[in-house]
Amino acid sequence: MILAMTFSPDHPVAGRYALIDQIGAGGMGSVWRAWDLRGQRFVAAKVLGQHDSAMLLRFVREQSVRINHPHVVAPSGWAAEDNIVVFAMDLVRGGSVHTLLGDHGPLPDPYVRVLLDQTLQALTAVHDAGVVHRDVKPANLLLEPTGTGRPHVRLGDFGVAALIDDVRLTMHPGAIGTGGYMAPEQQIGAPPTPQQDLYALGVVGVQMLTGLSPRHQQGVPDGPLAEWLRWLTNEDPGRRPRSSHEALAALRSLGVPPGAPWQFEPEPPEVFDQLGQAQPPAPPSHPSSAGPTPTPPTGYAYAGPSSGGVPSGPHSATPAASGSANGTLIAALLCFLVAIGCAVGAITLLFV
Repeated sequence: MILAMTFSPDHPVAGRYALIDQIGAGGMGSVWRAWDLRGQRFVAAKVLGQHDSAMLLRFVREQSVRINHPHVVAPSGWAAEDNIVVFAMDLVRGGSVHTLLGDHGPLPDPYVRVLLDQTLQALTAVHDAGVVHRDVKPANLLLEPTGTGRPHVRLGDFGVAALIDDVRLTMHPGAIGTGGYMAPEQQIGAPPTPQQDLYALGVVGVQMLTGLSPRHQQGVPDGPLAEWLRWLTNEDPGRRPRSSHEALAALRSLGVPPGAPWQFEPEPPEVFDQLGQAQPPAPPSHPSSAGPTPTPPTGYAYAGPSSGGVPSGPHSATPAASGSANGTLIAALLCFLVAIGCAVGAITLLFV
């Protein structure tokens, strides 16, 4: 893994992203609060850790998923410098459903219905774009800091997402996802389908109602949502909802409350700002490097989003003769891979 001491706000990655503080970590690397010098705003920057060709392809896959939806967090740009690769997305400050469950425990039924409704809206957009998320779990359901008001979920982390009938990025067939949330067929390496995401959401629904992780759950608890949750978590994928549209319609027929009726409870769920305040880094002291759109120096590769939300073609500077050969190779490979990813994304992944 890349050590934290490698990064400094005074040295923006590829001249664009100043990494401020680490806010998370995962299988692909670490996540940082970063200041985007071009956009003049804070973003979340995922920094790719040690990487091989398969990891780079996963990176290209994740950064190419540009689904424009209020309940989805999708990458908005990428950059590379030597052996450091990052991509940026909206900074979501309220933690996740995993954080909320840790703070509050089991959540009220009306609150759970709102969370499920919003997550299904996200999955509808994802599935309509031809993508299966494959890792729906509380830690990937990010929350905006809304206090005790109505929550706002954003589905994130598309690192193992796949197109239906897409090429595998694992060396051997097998399960891809998180244990406990994977559907039975997913556990034995079946091709990705939307029904697998719905199964995972059903497990998450049980967890939100009971506060119990999958390994401690003992089936679906009794209650108004019981039959609906059993439908989603049926071991036979043919007996689950045919689509997220169908699951969402059925949930709404059971009732999704307006407003925030849980606020009248003695201890309502509360989504706090988990990150606190941070100051943008001081502007560069050299006038020639100031400005909202810095030019990447030589030895860097950089690509940002187009105005339409689909990634623009990669832009790279000529590598300096004294630069790292390994870093130059990675940057060149990324430019090539992202060009392919962008073309695929423009054709198959864009949801407007």
